[in-house]
Amino acid sequence: MGTNLVWVWLVLLVVGPLLIVFSAKNEDGSPSSSVEWGYLALLGGAFGLLSGYMSFGAVMLIIVLVTGAIWALDKWLLAKKRAPGERAPHYIDFPRGFFPIIAVVFLLRSFLAEPFQIPSSSMRPGLVVGDFILVNKFSYGLRLPVSNQVVVPVGQVTRGDVVVFNYPENEQVNFIKRVIGLPGDVVEYRGRQLSINGKPVEHLADGDHEYLEKGLMLVRTQQYREAIDGKAFKVLVEADKPPYFPNGVRQFAGRENCEYRDDGFTCKVPQGQYFMMGDNRDNSEDSRYWGFVEDRLLVGKAFLIWMNFGDFSRIGSRIH
Repeated sequence: MGTNLVWVWLVLLVVGPLLIVFSAKNEDGSPSSSVEWGYLALLGGAFGLLSGYMSFGAVMLIIVLVTGAIWALDKWLLAKKRAPGERAPHYIDFPRGFFPIIAVVFLLRSFLAEPFQIPSSSMRPGLVVGDFILVNKFSYGLRLPVSNQVVVPVGQVTRGDVVVFNYPENEQVNFIKRVIGLPGDVVEYRGRQLSINGKPVEHLADGDHEYLEKGLMLVRTQQYREAIDGKAFKVLVEADKPPYFPNGVRQFAGRENCEYRDDGFTCKVPQGQYFMMGDNRDNSEDSRYWGFVEDRLLVGKAFLIWMNFGDFSRIGSRIH
């Protein structure tokens, strides 16, 4: 978490209680709108600060449990002790009001769909920086919040799926890549040719493709059409780049399953794990460098672009 953001969250944590304590009441004795702003500042500060130390889902769960406990305490105990028509104290009223909204968002995000923003060019040309996408949370089974363990099997990961997952080197960060290898698969990338279990993946030239990296540098690439298990998509390569950059390869768990050579590499995917690659092959930090993705790290399958403020024509595009 950036130092500047930490200061923002700390300021909110200080300003929130001050607004709550020192705000004047309305003429009828009810709390003023400043009190509500105080609770919102307190909630935002706590949310932001905790997000630097745990996952987004874990923070939401904590807030749901705290506000839910206050809601239940008031409903089953405190409300019965108040006189008819008597208002609940603001420290009960506002958290109680937040609970249903936060609970609904938490449930939708945990079990149905989660929004995600594309942060880099690693999945070009299909996904570009600025795309806001939706991720289907139950494509690979209903999972418990936070622990992410499957409790109700629904579907299986298949080769060619575009998947959001927790980055193995920092599980608080989400990555998006394409599934290339399933457990037990042998993935080979030699030159520009990708092979799975000894079978070359279709790789057909499809013209040139240019894009601006970070709005500053023009990147010229060659575009190819590939197909894995019936899923067709486009990839980008740069003719002067190697199949991987040796200096970027880390000492990851399971590296003994991989053999790196000057002209490419071969990896056998361990059980319960997956091999991921970006479609922008020469501009992607993926399994070539940091290894395999465990099943427990999967977030869901990307399926729809729902917003791009720089290009409205991308809205509603399905992800292939």
